[in-house]
Amino acid sequence: MKNLIIHLYLSICMVLALVACKNDEETPEPPLSAITVNNLAADPTTNTGTGQPQPATGKFTLYNFKNNAIVANTDSASNKWDIGFRGTTIIINGGAIRSGQGGAYIYTGLFTELTEIPDNQVFSTDQSPTQLAIPTGAGNGWYNYNPATNWISPIAGKILVIKTGEGKYAKVEVLNYYKDSPSTPSPTAISRHYSFRFIYQPNGSKRF
Repeated sequence: MKNLIIHLYLSICMVLALVACKNDEETPEPPLSAITVNNLAADPTTNTGTGQPQPATGKFTLYNFKNNAIVANTDSASNKWDIGFRGTTIIINGGAIRSGQGGAYIYTGLFTELTEIPDNQVFSTDQSPTQLAIPTGAGNGWYNYNPATNWISPIAGKILVIKTGEGKYAKVEVLNYYKDSPSTPSPTAISRHYSFRFIYQPNGSKRF
């Protein structure tokens, strides 16, 4: 009888150990797909129909990757938004002048090549209107400027890696700065309309 009890006890321990090992196995993560956003207005001037363009408002268009949606400017002092666009300037919801947990750095390489953010990677934050995580100015951040044609063009291989307002991660590639994404903007092309693609990682990991 004593041997039977010991045998049952050992059997129960083995079953519990197997269950624990099974639970410790990592659940395969579902593949993440890129989402493309077209013609996101970044405070453009607009034609009023009177021959005089309506000036820009000076406000940033705020965006949330989790919901793939624009966030109202009334929520600018919250962590509901992740990235903001105004002209060629891009802001991040993190730093001394923001309310969120965000940051950013620029990865040089192909969008598809970036599959994991290094653990030791430093994220810059927005410290002031002139000291931003994503540098402004032609050749400094995500774009180049051609003074002969007055065109803005994304720099190939410059990927914006974003820590969101809630502390999650996303990678972003700006595809075009003009409405309807012309391959060669004409003199009448409407600027300040971003097309970009992004992948958002909802589980908080640094893997894409």
